Amino acid sequence: MSRSELTNAEMRRRFGKALWKQLKIVWPIISFLVGIEVVLGLIAGYVESWSLGESIYFTFVTGHTIGYGDFVPKHFLSRLCAMGIGLVGIVFMGLIAAIAVHAFEGLAEDAP
Repeated sequence: MSRSELTNAEMRRRFGKALWKQLKIVWPIISFLVGIEVVLGLIAGYVESWSLGESIYFTFVTGHTIGYGDFVPKHFLSRLCAMGIGLVGIVFMGLIAAIAVHAFEGLAEDAP
């Protein structure tokens, strides 16, 4: 079956399978990065007197997007934690992107 004959569903299935295979390999690294982010977010939340939910929300919005600005750290220590969350988030998102690209490359290699 040539690449042009592959259906969209078959390509999605192959991509998902390759992505899952890669994620199983790097899950300890991903878990470690998320753990660092959560710890830094909890420290920032403690300093800023945010609730647990607000601290976790701040962590993931700051680390995995550019942040919404609804929670803004005002103290020096919490700002340092926010910078750390952002840097770890860049590594995290880069790792996820690299895994996805590798899974796409696997599609090209599988097709005759």
